[in-house]
Amino acid sequence: MYIRKDFYTSIILLCVGHQWAMAQTDTSRAKDLRGVEVKAVRLETLTSKAAMPVTIINRKTLEMMGSRRLDEVMREQTGVNIVNDIAAGSRAIGMQMQGFSSDYILILIDGQPMIGRNAGNFDLSRITVSDIERIEIVKGASSSLFGSEALGGVVNIITRQKVTATQGQAILRYGSQNTQDATLEGEMPFAKEKGSVSLSGNYYHTDGYNVNSYLSRGATAPPYDSYSLQSRLRYRLNNTHQLLLSGRWALRNSENESVYSSGQTENSTKDVLRESDVNASVVLQSSVNKRFRLNTQYYLTRYSSSQDVSTGKQVALKANDFTQYFHRLEEQFLYTSSERLSFTGGAGANLERMNDTEFHGGNDLWSGYAYVQGDWKLLSKLMMRIGLRYDHNGFYGGRLNPSAGISYSVSEKVLLKAAVGTGYKTPDFKKRYQVFTNPQAGYTVLGVEEVAGTLAEMQAAGLISEIRPVARNISAALQPETSVSYNAGVSVQAHTAVKLDLNAFYNSLHNFINTVQVATRTNYQPVYSYVNLDRSYTAGVEAGVIVSPLAGLDISAGYQLLYAKDRGVMDSIRSGKYPYNKVRNSNTGETNTSSVSDYIGLENRSRHMANLRVFYEYAPWGVSATCRVTYRSKAGYDDANNNRFLDRYDTFIAGYAMLYASLEKKLCKDHLSVQITADNVTNYTDMLMPGQPGRILMAGLKWRFFK
Repeated sequence: MYIRKDFYTSIILLCVGHQWAMAQTDTSRAKDLRGVEVKAVRLETLTSKAAMPVTIINRKTLEMMGSRRLDEVMREQTGVNIVNDIAAGSRAIGMQMQGFSSDYILILIDGQPMIGRNAGNFDLSRITVSDIERIEIVKGASSSLFGSEALGGVVNIITRQKVTATQGQAILRYGSQNTQDATLEGEMPFAKEKGSVSLSGNYYHTDGYNVNSYLSRGATAPPYDSYSLQSRLRYRLNNTHQLLLSGRWALRNSENESVYSSGQTENSTKDVLRESDVNASVVLQSSVNKRFRLNTQYYLTRYSSSQDVSTGKQVALKANDFTQYFHRLEEQFLYTSSERLSFTGGAGANLERMNDTEFHGGNDLWSGYAYVQGDWKLLSKLMMRIGLRYDHNGFYGGRLNPSAGISYSVSEKVLLKAAVGTGYKTPDFKKRYQVFTNPQAGYTVLGVEEVAGTLAEMQAAGLISEIRPVARNISAALQPETSVSYNAGVSVQAHTAVKLDLNAFYNSLHNFINTVQVATRTNYQPVYSYVNLDRSYTAGVEAGVIVSPLAGLDISAGYQLLYAKDRGVMDSIRSGKYPYNKVRNSNTGETNTSSVSDYIGLENRSRHMANLRVFYEYAPWGVSATCRVTYRSKAGYDDANNNRFLDRYDTFIAGYAMLYASLEKKLCKDHLSVQITADNVTNYTDMLMPGQPGRILMAGLKWRFFK
């Protein structure tokens, strides 16, 4: 018996030690609601009825939504917020989960980490939805087995794996903003199905869009052309060993010339960006016996970007070349001691090499890790999970992180779960040494070790109009972040067609790295850097319901309540420490003594988020339709009155709702599909959200090739 990809998937799902669910064996429709939100997944490689709670977005759902890039899919998921992080600009579209920003969310493709981040953001629009079989989303601290980048959660993108017949498809879409999306993919088995190979290619273009009223020409989200190619080869060497080879190549080119008008004055900026992303992996899966399985794997990825910014007078403002290599060698194992006890673990080493025209420090980083996790079925209804991970960083030293969880099945319809876990994350090179300016996007980012010297140089050159008091608190010795996470929840199968989920979370963070504005340039563009927040937290409640009242009709709704605050700020307000002791209305000039109730919380977090999704399919006619609504309440953007915390007089991104819809018709015995999609139907935009486009209407054709 050889190891199936299910084993690799089980490693991914096993890696979260803070959430639990019991796979249900009933055949209720609520369990299979088009994969819009499935909370439990059975894994053959685990002991009986042991599974991890995870949101699954399956291929059928992706097709019905008509989404083209990964950010378009994630923005509609419960508890997930797609944002332009304040220091990331319009090109970096990141996300938040449980109040954690993109820095703390690990993005995987087939279990391997993606690299190349801008100010901590991984730009989700880099990844095309084509060739995705499903997306697995795990929320909350996951570092016991995944490592430091998974404090906020994990998004694992699973590409098509099982190939049993020769087939393929071609997809062509066109719509608003001259958006073009073309995909061609195919797959085939060979050697009497001992092996299989697949290949997928995608081309994507957009003219970009402008949501800034001060921009007379150009785009806040620049136009770009994107190309990607990925391939996989699977071959069963014998009954014990199976070899998997995979590769991915992606390229994105963008050029944008912006003109800002102020009275009779025009400021022109030309911004050229080129990004490339290449990765490859070799995995040997070995089934030693029925109880013991191994994964031996090597993974290499290379991300590079080259950016040039110049003014209309052909004066170069910035030329930034960045290349990052990531090597990983890892051994994983799965050992099933008995029907009640199993272990997952492994060890590995990483080497990161970074080259940047603006980095003034070292450029190599070694790290090693080892982890183990045990699943113990104490009773028929009671399960426990205990995990332990050790990370050693070449610069910051080592750290041991434990986690534990428990689940109890009250009945066939009610499941209780609770867990606690710890996390650890070290600052990366960019947070320490980066000096990056993008006038087109309107921001400058300085690594903490460059703040003092660079601000002094910019001020001497007459480029700085204001240095904020917080700049004096920037420490060159940025500290690693640690966290303790608590989760508790209940799942209720209220009816064969109704599923309810409720989860409460609390994450206590020490030395949380937060982005702050330290200065303003003479052209009003902000300058950002990073500070450690000594004692901060995120806490909240997430709820979801799935209902299937009629055949073919699936309705789901979700809601998240989130609090994200810095306890150090709260203490400073209570003690009356300057400048925390005052709140000022900049419009009226009125100043009052502050209280803790004036404190809104951390920047760029919405207190309330909700979604409602309706999916309908009438199979006899080959027709399907969707209607989806998302809501985000207001979020803090900037400390406008310089008292070092967000209050009601500061700058906010207004609350908003987005409406999405799609309609699809299948023809020619399901070979041909015609689809129309509408994103942001109400055409809502905000200049504080440069990554949110206006209304986009798309029409597409899909032709399926069958054997």
